Amino acid sequence: MDTTVKAPAVSGDQREYLFDNYKVLLILLVVIGHFIEPSNDQNSFLYELKWGIVAFHMPAFIFISGYFSKRIPSLKKMLCGLVIPYFVYEILYYLLYTFVLDKETGFYFARPKFSLWYLMALFAWRLFSPLVEKIPGCMILSVIAGILIGFTDFGNFLSIPRILFFFPFFLAGKKFDSSSLARLRNRKGYLGALAILGGFAVFLFTDNYHHRLDQKIFYGRYSYADMDMGSVEGVLVRIGCYLISFLLIYLFMLVLPTEKKSYSYLGERTMAIYIFHGFVYSCLKYGSSILTSVESNLECLYLLAFCFFLVWFLSRKPFVLFTNKIAHLF
Repeated sequence: MDTTVKAPAVSGDQREYLFDNYKVLLILLVVIGHFIEPSNDQNSFLYELKWGIVAFHMPAFIFISGYFSKRIPSLKKMLCGLVIPYFVYEILYYLLYTFVLDKETGFYFARPKFSLWYLMALFAWRLFSPLVEKIPGCMILSVIAGILIGFTDFGNFLSIPRILFFFPFFLAGKKFDSSSLARLRNRKGYLGALAILGGFAVFLFTDNYHHRLDQKIFYGRYSYADMDMGSVEGVLVRIGCYLISFLLIYLFMLVLPTEKKSYSYLGERTMAIYIFHGFVYSCLKYGSSILTSVESNLECLYLLAFCFFLVWFLSRKPFVLFTNKIAHLF
């Protein structure tokens, strides 16, 4: 979702369209995941779809953010491209909540509103990853930190729990070499990946254990106590979350197209979609009851169709130019 770092090139100036196509899928899942959340417990398909989405969409986005952060920009560029936009959008959310939706809120700059935690987290990951990478075994240590933060109760303060929980995906993305996919991107690898993904879908619709859990286990924000889990169960579940997310990240790399598609351009415009869909979602969630009234399969189809349309609509130039302008105010 970041626009401040150029994508690494395969040869010359050629783009790696695999990651553009991947980001198109992910931003669509981000939008769908948010819009189905108020009603996902009222329809079995939406419920399992929500589980499938949260299991990997943000880990994959953060993995790709790490991949595109191999060359960390200067502190000045990070301040202009991430910190200043964070404050601008926080103010816009405050104005929307206060004067349009009549929702009680405040200037809680240390507690990001809605999806703005990603901007704060990306700044932290880019700032500290060069230092962390010098530590032997940094990947293992980052996973341990992500597990241990589950015992604390920071809540949404400075996005600390999310920063630590998702940090391993960012580090893995920075270390990832896309050329390593070549030996697996063949017919056997493609069919194998599809089979595993299909098996995961079947698992979601047949397994009963995950119904006992809260979908928030993949959010990274909540403590084990918040999700009514004991220490041992919480640690085991979080380890399972890491394994599932990493597996899904790599599997989708084997099945998504690597060539330019008619929709690939959307992968360059994910920040605009990410930012503005939150304003639309907030208006519908707090200004009406439409998102909580989705129950039938037909209503689900209408909602999903709306999400597809919204992704396309928010990728139009006025929204992209606005987010680019905010990222380059100074």
